[in-house]
Amino acid sequence: MTGGLWVFGYGSLMWRPDFPYLETRPALLRGYHRSFCVYSRYWRGTPECPGLVLGLTPGGDCRGLAFHVAAADKQAVIGYLNERELGPYAYVPRHLPVVVDGRDVQAYTFVADEKHVHYAGDLPLDQAARIIMEAEGAAGLNRDYLINTIRELETHGFGEPALRLLLRTVEELTGIIESGAGI
Repeated sequence: MTGGLWVFGYGSLMWRPDFPYLETRPALLRGYHRSFCVYSRYWRGTPECPGLVLGLTPGGDCRGLAFHVAAADKQAVIGYLNERELGPYAYVPRHLPVVVDGRDVQAYTFVADEKHVHYAGDLPLDQAARIIMEAEGAAGLNRDYLINTIRELETHGFGEPALRLLLRTVEELTGIIESGAGI
């Protein structure tokens, strides 16, 4: 597991890395948690109806996947990830320690930039659910991003009660709209 680069994925990178890697392992990042705290005005929303995507914010722990990239692919993968994550979103790249197979490795990942115009912050549950329920962008429905994240986490045995509650709230709002009972 030495050499090359480790990349920590906590959102769409888990199910759609789109870069070459040697192996993937469950990983734990201490001191940060995943949060729907970044507005998406293209992939999961529009400028008129922005969606929300995940970012890492201080506090707690975050379970995700660590991808081990070959040394020969390191610079190309960093370039790809920077283009994918830094352009439209409120992220700052970081090398942070993650626990992989019981030991710390430095992993390249993206932390939410609280000073960026696309940073949504810690939104109330109902507000985040409403945004996710209503938004759709070039990559599809915002709620599919939430569903895919939960599925991937559960595939690896990672429970995420806060995301489950968010999905349940989105589903309740969707039912209200479909029945015509308000909103």
